[in-house]
Parts: sequence; C-alpha cells; structure tokens
Amino acid sequence: NLNFPLSHGIYFMANEAKPCPCDIGDRSDYGGLGQEVQIEHIKAYVVKPSAASDKAVIVIQDIFGWELPNTRYMVDMLAANGYTAVCPDFFVGKEPWSPTKDWSTFQEWLKDKKPTDINKEVDVVLKYLKEQCGAKRIGTVGFCWGGVATHYLALLYPEIKAGVSVYGIVREREDMYSLKSPTLFIFAENDNVIPLDQVSALEANLKGKCTVDFQLKIFPGQTHGFVHRKREDINPTDKPQIEEARKDMLNWLNKYI
Repeated sequence: NLNFPLSHGIYFMANEAKPCPCDIGDRSDYGGLGQEVQIEHIKAYVVKPSAASDKAVIVIQDIFGWELPNTRYMVDMLAANGYTAVCPDFFVGKEPWSPTKDWSTFQEWLKDKKPTDINKEVDVVLKYLKEQCGAKRIGTVGFCWGGVATHYLALLYPEIKAGVSVYGIVREREDMYSLKSPTLFIFAENDNVIPLDQVSALEANLKGKCTVDFQLKIFPGQTHGFVHRKREDINPTDKPQIEEARKDMLNWLNKYI
C-alpha cells in the first residue's frame, strides 16, 4: 500500500547535461522529512516511521551522493511505509559526481568510490540500526551505483533479509550469482549503462546458480534512473511505470522483511 504522497508540488529543475553514463534527471528541491546524524565515521540521513517498527532499510545512493533530494524522497517514502530508513554517505565525505563534471574523468573519479568497497560503512550502519533503532530485520535498496552495491551486499550478508537493486549489476566478481538474500533487480529497457544482454545473462545464471528467491523486471521504454530521478508528476506517460516500480520495491521488502 503506497501511502506516501507522490506529489508534493516541489519545484524541479530539468538538467540538460550529457546523459551518459548517468543523467541526473529531474532534480528535486525537496527538503526531506528526516534528520542528518553522525554514525561513527560517516554521516547519514535517517527517517523514522510514524509507529514503532523493528524493520529497517538501508538506502544506497547513486553517483550524485547521499544528499540528492530525489534519493531522500525515496527514503521518506520507505519510512512512510513502516521502515526506519537510513541513507548513509557511502562516499565518506568525498565529493559526489556532478552533472557539470567532464564525463571523460568519470573512471578516475570512481577509483576511490567503488560500490564493492563499502563493508566498513555497512557494518557500522547495521550496528547503528540494531543498537540505536531496535531493528531486527533489515533490507537494502540501491539506485545506479547503489544498485551495484545492493547486489554486492546480497552476495555477502545473509543477515540482510531482502535487497532491491535498481539499475545496477556487479560485473567483476565470479560469485556474482551466489545471492545470500532474496533480491529484486529492476532494469530499464533503454539503459545506456546496462544493455539488455547483460540483464539476460544475469537472469540465466541466477536461474542456474542461485538458491534464494530473486526476480528481474525490465520496464519497457524506460531509461536509466527512471525510478527515482524521473518525476511522475511532470512525466505523465511514464507515471504508471514509475509508480509500478516503486510498488514492486515496497512489495518485495514487505514480503521478506
């Protein structure tokens, strides 16, 4: 039951920057309902649900960082659906990617921000959720960079009860199909970053090698970033698919957490 309002009448800026490999989309000036806290060596944006809950979700940012209003909107949506939701700064204070940067420098920028190098931060956040928030069942949701991170965590952390990886695939690990927690993968049909042959290969290998529940879903006609960086109220033709993907995310978390 998606009870978080999807339209706040918030002002959005269109961004005309080069959309490859990742377009910032409709950037929001959304303020957010939560608060910023310090969790050991990292900052995090935390939102508590209206009623006490022992369920929590770690939301993993895209390349535009933990402060991107669009991502915080998703954190708030999860909290409105009964989860303690936390979005940590997985870049640990390093500068996020900006649409004004030169895309030819992207790989250099990424070198010290690998989505498969976040165990220290995840351990700290898991401890915080258990000890400070009373969380007993924890899931992850990640977008783009965070989608890769979510897939990565599903390979390593059986204590994470569910993952939703939104347009992200771990490519460099041989064990990338050995999921330890049930994972939903959401993809866009017209994604310049993740071609459909990679999605097909992932699904085929998961069918042969994965022992936990998983699902892959491709949204026709959509582009990379559509679930959280495309506003449903100014993209009416995309609205049904944006909302469907968000409901799929919530349904998957509700099923396993």
